[in-house]
Amino acid sequence: MAVYTNKLIHESSPYLLQHAHNPVDWYPWGEEALQKAKDEDKPILVSIGYAACHWCHVMERESFENPDTAAIMNEHFINIKIDREERPDLDHIYMDAVQAMTGSGGWPLNVFLLPDGRPFYGGTYFPPVKAFNRSSWREVLQGVHQAYVQKKDELESQATNLTDHLKQSNGFGMVKKGAGDGFFSRETLATIAENILRNADTQWGGFGRAPKFPQTFSITYLLRHYHFTGDQAALDQALLSLDKMNAGGLYDQVGGGFARYSTDNEWLAPHFEKMLYDNALLLSTLAEAHQLTKRDDYARVMRQTIDFLEREMKDAAGGFWSALDADSEGEEGKYYTWQYEEIQDLLGADAPVFCAFFDVKPEGNWQHDAAHPAVTILFAQKSLEAFALEQAMDTLALRKLLDRCLEILLAHRQTRIRPQTDDKVLLGWNALLIKAFCKVYAALGDEHYRKLAIATLSFVESAFADGEGGWYHTWRQDQAKIPAFLDDLAYLVDAYIHVQEITGNTAYLNKAHALAMQIIASFEDTDTPFFFYTSENQSDVIIRKKEVYDGATPSANAVMAQNLLYLALVFDQQAWRERAMAMLDQLSQAIVKHPGSFGVWAMAVQWVVEEPLELVVVGKEAFMAIHPVLERYIPCKVFQLASETPEQGFPLLEGRWQEGKTSYFLCRQYSCQAPVNTLEAFLAIV
Repeated sequence: MAVYTNKLIHESSPYLLQHAHNPVDWYPWGEEALQKAKDEDKPILVSIGYAACHWCHVMERESFENPDTAAIMNEHFINIKIDREERPDLDHIYMDAVQAMTGSGGWPLNVFLLPDGRPFYGGTYFPPVKAFNRSSWREVLQGVHQAYVQKKDELESQATNLTDHLKQSNGFGMVKKGAGDGFFSRETLATIAENILRNADTQWGGFGRAPKFPQTFSITYLLRHYHFTGDQAALDQALLSLDKMNAGGLYDQVGGGFARYSTDNEWLAPHFEKMLYDNALLLSTLAEAHQLTKRDDYARVMRQTIDFLEREMKDAAGGFWSALDADSEGEEGKYYTWQYEEIQDLLGADAPVFCAFFDVKPEGNWQHDAAHPAVTILFAQKSLEAFALEQAMDTLALRKLLDRCLEILLAHRQTRIRPQTDDKVLLGWNALLIKAFCKVYAALGDEHYRKLAIATLSFVESAFADGEGGWYHTWRQDQAKIPAFLDDLAYLVDAYIHVQEITGNTAYLNKAHALAMQIIASFEDTDTPFFFYTSENQSDVIIRKKEVYDGATPSANAVMAQNLLYLALVFDQQAWRERAMAMLDQLSQAIVKHPGSFGVWAMAVQWVVEEPLELVVVGKEAFMAIHPVLERYIPCKVFQLASETPEQGFPLLEGRWQEGKTSYFLCRQYSCQAPVNTLEAFLAIV
């Protein structure tokens, strides 16, 4: 029987439920808590985190589970807990506020608000006693309380200034600077590539220094840039980045799937949490790398990653969960690391070769902290081919030996205590994964992945649609809630487009078009070409933000620009193309100067400059063309087909049907070459 229970007990978010038995009198974000703050004239403490956040767990153990600390919080504040993945809109606003105040951000995010919701002070992790040049949490609580009692006018002024700053910083795009005629050019694309490569780690792959994130948008841009230009440096850095990530601890060598980021430059020691969106984005990038190179190791990593997702992150209803925790048994990485003697015992005669390949040594290669002995994170120092040559082994025989060993380790690992799972299902992240399944099917031709994409989309439609034309953001245990945000819907449009490509079913394009119209109606900023993150019907945020940076996930505005470019071509809707071009134009300087933060935007510029191929197949055998066409690396394309008389409303299909005949068309800007009548001839010209 729990000693304490607060109002989070009625929530569905696993993160909020983790805090439901804290002695802190937590409330979820909502009218009850906000009104209580006004009625009692108390400041609001908003604490934001997520289920897989290591330092969130640390602060909970140190402070939120401490009855004396909780007593201070309960006496002087209205305490609200927010799952950042459930309410990313609030997280964006208050993260911006803390970054403006302190110059940095992160989670846990702890922000103090006036009763009307305006922030006046905040920070991230605070220790229980003064340390790391940080005040203790209790000192912060007492200091804020005293300021609220004694200097409320100053806090009011600070909150006003900070909120005004947030509104002004949200006002980009109001002044049309204009990029000039030279922006949409191959010279611009080359400059973007140069600026990406300027930040490249040419030894270990990736970009910048530790902590290193995958930065899949930059990698994908470089792959496409090589395709269009033959720039070898772009290809080399893109593949080096993927190879080093695949070989290191960022990739789970035993079970498949990628962790969130590496704590070092070599990709050895990850922060062990596994997020659904990272794996979706890496699958999409690996699929393009495989289309370009046909390398077996990329196919292997994609298959293993999808195996992991189906085994460990799939809900029985059909959607995919959000995250796996970094910690198990209170220790980061314990589930994923190995001791030398343990591997020797498990693998027997195969252990020497396995240990040599994965750098397993008695002294280990990673230590969680001084209180724990060193352990091993599996880390392939050389490629399979290089190691086989060095050991005078047959490559296939080595692969079989390693696979046999990895299966033994996986079976053993599954007897350990698993990390906690954040089993809420998010619309946007599942849409990213649907797109990834489509791209992996395109690369590999495995029918299982096509079926996965279709089935997951079917689940999304049944679980997240509200029955009245709207959509929800989050679903768990048959309960969907919180209206969808811009990224949910923008990613879903993109998913519809990709599912249409792997099925030839134009109904998905009609759904994409209808949803894009809904987004424009509910999310557009009428003063700029951009879109707000929240719909016009949402009233519990102090400002409606417009997000443009490509962070851990793609900017929803960038994805909408790409969606509008694609759908404008499919439906001959030039106003949508003009809107997307205006979005790109107004961000032109940022896209060129800072492509690491605008990578999806940069790919939209590629689309405009390189002019997409329009690939059209019409006739009874049209379906047979899907995979042979999609496995080709054609990064900027529209692909439509009709295996029966096509419906009206699709300009690329109109007037193409000939009874008893299958025709293949290659077009640009609605201007088509003479059709060919065999798939072989079509593949020869694309």
